[in-house]
Amino acid sequence: MQIGMIGLGRMGANITRRLIGHGHSVVVFDQAAAAIDALKREGATAAKTLEDAVKQLKPPRAVWVMLPAGDATEQTIERLGDILHAGDIVIDGGNTFWRDDLRRAAALKRKGLHHLDVGTSGGVLGREHGYCLMIGGEGDIVARVAPVFAALAPGGASGGKSTAAQGWLHVGENGAGHFAKMVHNGIEYGVMQAYAEGFQILKETDAAALPQAERFTLDVAAIAELWRHGSIISSRLLDVIAAALDADGKLDGFSGAVEDTGEGRWTVQTAIERAIPAMALTTALNARFRSRRESNYADKMISAMRKGFGGHAEPKGKS
Repeated sequence: MQIGMIGLGRMGANITRRLIGHGHSVVVFDQAAAAIDALKREGATAAKTLEDAVKQLKPPRAVWVMLPAGDATEQTIERLGDILHAGDIVIDGGNTFWRDDLRRAAALKRKGLHHLDVGTSGGVLGREHGYCLMIGGEGDIVARVAPVFAALAPGGASGGKSTAAQGWLHVGENGAGHFAKMVHNGIEYGVMQAYAEGFQILKETDAAALPQAERFTLDVAAIAELWRHGSIISSRLLDVIAAALDADGKLDGFSGAVEDTGEGRWTVQTAIERAIPAMALTTALNARFRSRRESNYADKMISAMRKGFGGHAEPKGKS
């Protein structure tokens, strides 16, 4: 299948590479010429402008926007709405707020265009392992782009009525995909916080303030590796933790200032709006706020996890 990819950062570039590897044709555009050139050498078709990308796609077109939430995505989708033709599809694969999807989908629909919102999980590991895709939009339009979703997802069990076991799923109408991804990331905050606090307890069990008989010198990196094998709390996040501790047990390469990228806040705000208790998620979000004032070992571990699975750098200005 032919598809356009707008935005060639960490995620957009690796999604493009995975699609090319599965035999799809990808027309790429980014503000950075070097990013376009790199993917052109790997088999993508280069476009000089957004308009050029659209011209190189055969109707009915599908254009995937992989840009930061906010103005960049807003302006790009608005421009696509002006230059695409009736029947074409705009796919937003970034971390967009789901209520923005409702507004944009309605605006595109008035022009005869279709909108899909795709919550995309997998980070920098997705190119090799595949991405978990939560998709919102019209069912027949999702079906039209199904070959792309199947290529990006990890794959696995087939058959039955659901594609969930393959790693992608049409979860509902417009906005539902990014709503599911928002909650996914809120849960991610809580799980990361639990791991980080647990490892801090392990690390500080040889503190001088403890009675000598209660002090243990533990190899925290070895325990992380141990828990990866047979433990009920094993996970891909624990894999990332074990790799980080193996490289730097003290995590001295991190300040512990932990950014929040929006979706944790949106999850908590949604819970508040609907009077749904979300104690763990709210506490995890507040812990990130606190880390940017006064950080600890647990915060460094969260920074290490974010770098390991998403390539996220710590906020500038914190040493």
